[in-house]
Amino acid sequence: MGTPTVSVIVPVLNGEAFLASALRSVLGQTHRSLEVIVVDDGSSDRTGQVVDGFRPCGIRYVRQENRGAGEARNRGVGEATGEFLAFLDADDLWTRDKLSLQLQAVGSDRPPCMAFGYYQDFVDAPGAAGGRQRQPAPGCSVGTLLVRREHFLKAGLFAAHWRVGEFIDWYARAIDTGLMPVMLPELMLLRRVHAGNTRIRDREDRQEYARVVRSIVERRRRRSLAPAETRAHE
Repeated sequence: MGTPTVSVIVPVLNGEAFLASALRSVLGQTHRSLEVIVVDDGSSDRTGQVVDGFRPCGIRYVRQENRGAGEARNRGVGEATGEFLAFLDADDLWTRDKLSLQLQAVGSDRPPCMAFGYYQDFVDAPGAAGGRQRQPAPGCSVGTLLVRREHFLKAGLFAAHWRVGEFIDWYARAIDTGLMPVMLPELMLLRRVHAGNTRIRDREDRQEYARVVRSIVERRRRRSLAPAETRAHE
């Protein structure tokens, strides 16, 4: 078997300040067989010009009207041709061995699995010399995920009607298809904390996470009550 290609999908909205660093962390991976797709979700800043600087590296650039991060990731999935999928937000960074370690972990993929790793927040704020670091923690998130494209599609695309929490919804569907999570102990994602991405603290967003969880519970309840032949065709 040849070296598998990983399609890396980078959704971005007005990300000129951080996008170049994110792309360098992708192109610096020890796993070299990559298809990098930047999906611009309607930026009004210099995001497109930043991507232009990476054209010699073969990065693909797709632009759409603003539809949200979930739709941008779904657009990237639709454009992807690699055997595996991975996702990186435009303000975050990967460690160099992220993809190599995960590809080793999935191995023969029996049983079918999706790989995750540890993440570490760092504060990017004025006066924080070098960025204030926080302790690494297990990261079951879209930024630490590696999954075969066929397995991702079996679970379905991200439910983009959720403003936040679309990964939680997708993860629950993936588990329901029999996809097993594998958590690797290595640090793989550096998650930037800055003024533009702290909305999770907002009450409205916390309420939406709760609604996502309730919808998962209700979907599983309905599935458990459905006839066996109906469940077999879901």
